[in-house]
Parts: sequence; C-alpha cells; structure tokens
Amino acid sequence: MSGRKKISICGGAFNEGENIQALYEQVLLQLKKFPQYDYEFIIADNKSSDDTRAVMRRIAAADKNFKCIFNSNNFGAARSGYNTYMQSSGDAMIGICSDLQDPPELIEQFIRKWEEGYDMVCGIKQGYEKPGLMTLIRKLYYLLLDSVSETPMIRNFHGFALYDRKVIEAMKKFHEVIPYTRGLISEIGFKRIELPYKQSPRLHGKSSYNLLGYYDYAMNGIVNYSKLPLRLAIFSGFFLGLASFFVAMAYLLLKLIYWDSFSFGLAPLMIGIFFFASVQLIFIGILGEYIGAIWTQVKNRPLVIEEERINFDN
Repeated sequence: MSGRKKISICGGAFNEGENIQALYEQVLLQLKKFPQYDYEFIIADNKSSDDTRAVMRRIAAADKNFKCIFNSNNFGAARSGYNTYMQSSGDAMIGICSDLQDPPELIEQFIRKWEEGYDMVCGIKQGYEKPGLMTLIRKLYYLLLDSVSETPMIRNFHGFALYDRKVIEAMKKFHEVIPYTRGLISEIGFKRIELPYKQSPRLHGKSSYNLLGYYDYAMNGIVNYSKLPLRLAIFSGFFLGLASFFVAMAYLLLKLIYWDSFSFGLAPLMIGIFFFASVQLIFIGILGEYIGAIWTQVKNRPLVIEEERINFDN
C-alpha cells in the first residue's frame, strides 16, 4: 500500500448534469497543486431525472479515482451528502456542493491550513452575489438558532470545509439519521479555523430546495440543538394564565362597581378564545416536531439505500 496521504472530495448531486463536469475539472485544477497527495472524488446522485448519472459514468470511466454512488431514491441533500462523508477514506475530506456555489478556488487554502495543523478549515459565507428575500430569511434563522442553541454555532457555515480524518471518525459516533452538519461540527470541537468567501450563483440549473425543504432543514437544527421552544411553552402557560387571572379580576371589579351599565360583550370573549387556541396549536406543533425527531431517530433507518457503486473496488 502507498504511504502517501489522500484528500477526499465529497458531495451529493441532484439534476446537476450541467455542473458535474465543471466541478470535477475545477477541483482537479486545485488538487494538481498538491502532487504529493493522492485524491478521490465521491459523488452521490439522488435519483436525478436529467443526465447527471451519464456524466458521472463518463468521468468515472476515465478516472478511477472518481467514485459514484447512485441512490435508489431521492433521500435528500443532507442525508446523501453526509453518506459520502462516511464513505470517504482520505486523511482529509472536503465537503463541497455540486452546483459550484462553493468556490473550488478555496480548496488550496483549505489544504494549506490543514498542513499547518488545523483539524477543520471551515468556509464562512460573507455574502451573496444576488441577495434577496431568502438571504434575509437565512440570516434571521441563523441569528435565531445561534441565540437559542445550547451549542455555540459557527456563523454563516453550511458544510463547505476540510475535515481531518479524526473529525470524520468523531462524526460517525453520533449515528445521525438526518444529520445537521453545522451543529455536529460545532459540537465536536477540535482545532478549527474559519476562511471567509462570497457564495456565487449556481453555474447552471436551479436549486431543488422548496419552502418545505427549507422548513425541514430549519426545524432539524432547532429541535436537535435547543430545548428553548419547549420551555417557552411552559413560560407562556404561566404568563398567560396569570394575565387571564388579572383580566378576570378587573372585569369582576368593573361589573361590581358599574353593575347596571357595564357589559362584558362577546368581542373580548371571542378574541380571547381564538388567541389562546392559536397559542395552544403553536406549542402543540412544536411538541410534535420534537416527537417527530425522536420517532425518526428511534426507527434508526439507514442514511440512504444505494442502487449502484462505481470505482469503489479500488
């Protein structure tokens, strides 16, 4: 066996047929700056409906270091990408998106910092070339998560990073069914450095994420790393109960003082009923999210089901 160290490049893909070749070529340009290291690509396709698999097969036929995982169904970006992390064999692993929004040019700096002794080199987004409503929502969400999380989170980090082998081995101990990489990395620790970058727009195509996908991702982070929503339910119950008691006493005094002229009216009663019902539904929903997370974890399903692998025999 070779004594040379290896760099693994890992990520998932869904309908990225127009981007995979460009990703491979641009990453390879960066890896050629480090001839002292071997390399491997591990890209997992999430049952794409375009020519993604055909492009991946073509690259894999020409380069035996390009390894393909073809999932039997679309298991989501988080699960599919995380599975490639778990399959990597390099001394260091770089997680990168297939849409080229994560700049491959940063890989050289990642490796340089790893050589200096850092166990994790995290890419930190400093902004977007096309800011919009979703950018604002993301910022507000991460600000909320950072403020309620029991584990200090890495701000503006979404997984684009270099991870030393010992970090990957530590990640394996968590047995996450639906992993939240940002939280895992923050919790694991080790020696870390952060490198800023500006995220570019997609080279081709459009994101497969929809509103429900963003909601799932957001709630996964909150229920895994904060108990505050559950405690808010308790605090709100005490506060609203106390407020209701004082309002009731005020109405009683007003009725006793102005017996003939004071009228309760239906409007305050109806407003109060709908308000308390809304609060109850919100907190029942929050409780349901935590129960759903427990249910998902207890089932202990695999990250993905693989249909085919290419070049893993090497």
